[in-house]
Amino acid sequence: MSTDVVCLRPKDDFLNIGVTPPESLSIRYMAPTDADLVQHLATARALVIPAVGPKLDAKLFAGSRIELIQVTGAGIDRLDADAMKAKGIAIANVPGGSSTAIAEYAVSSALALLRRTFWADGELRKGLYVDARRRMVSENLAGLEGLTVGVVGLGVIGMTVAQTFHSLGSRIVYHDPAPRDADAVSRIDAVALPLNELLAAADIVTLHVPLLPSTASMLGERELGQMKAGAILINAARGGIVDEAALVQYLANGHLGGAAVDVYSSEPPAEDNPLITAGDEVGRRLLLTPHIAGVTRQAWANLFSSAWDNVERLLLHDEPPVNRVI
Repeated sequence: MSTDVVCLRPKDDFLNIGVTPPESLSIRYMAPTDADLVQHLATARALVIPAVGPKLDAKLFAGSRIELIQVTGAGIDRLDADAMKAKGIAIANVPGGSSTAIAEYAVSSALALLRRTFWADGELRKGLYVDARRRMVSENLAGLEGLTVGVVGLGVIGMTVAQTFHSLGSRIVYHDPAPRDADAVSRIDAVALPLNELLAAADIVTLHVPLLPSTASMLGERELGQMKAGAILINAARGGIVDEAALVQYLANGHLGGAAVDVYSSEPPAEDNPLITAGDEVGRRLLLTPHIAGVTRQAWANLFSSAWDNVERLLLHDEPPVNRVI
């Protein structure tokens, strides 16, 4: 039996959240390292891949008859977009499918860092209740109400993040030359700023841009130094956007109040990654998670259903895919 679709994530990923892949299609579940992957790509019409994972060499598609690569998320940086375009292979994603999950991550991370909940937990476990409470009271720790949140990238995800912070009383500024929804921007009274002005004004900076040549090292040593003293940085976008060594430097010298990092320059991060090797003092103001910001049961159900619907559009109904990126 010929294969209609090659899928580079296990079938159980879908079944465990109640999404059944199309039973009318022949689907082969494989890993990027499988020796016969090229053989099956040569006959299948569609490839389904997670947004997160190792780069897929364009050589895999030499001689393939793949018409569509469907990403079960927003990011397409695993793919050589120029090579796929040259081969006439469409790439589609699911924009905003995990936007609520990422907004929850951004808000909860900001609150954990502002309120120092992880630090307090550690102090109490050492028997330092009185000292911890005295210090937290004396430092006048802030909540979100009245703070300025700078959103870098105001697409579907960035807008959801902005709306969530706004609903909790934060003022929104943003940096994006072409926000996706001007009406939504107006409804939350968001103010557009150049990046350097946003960094200087925001108590919390949250990143929601793809990794592109124009965004690589977007926040380097100079930009991190422009951030408001005591500000918090949240990166739930892509590794490579922030200079990791510089981030640790500005946490260590006290210029930044904290950071939540969900994505890394290489994944998994290397053992000598400065974020991993940062000492205890920095560690108390640094929240690290394993590229999980957009992963909830609800988000995956939305992403997976939308991805398979798009594959069915092309293969079963001969309709062009939606959310085509390339």
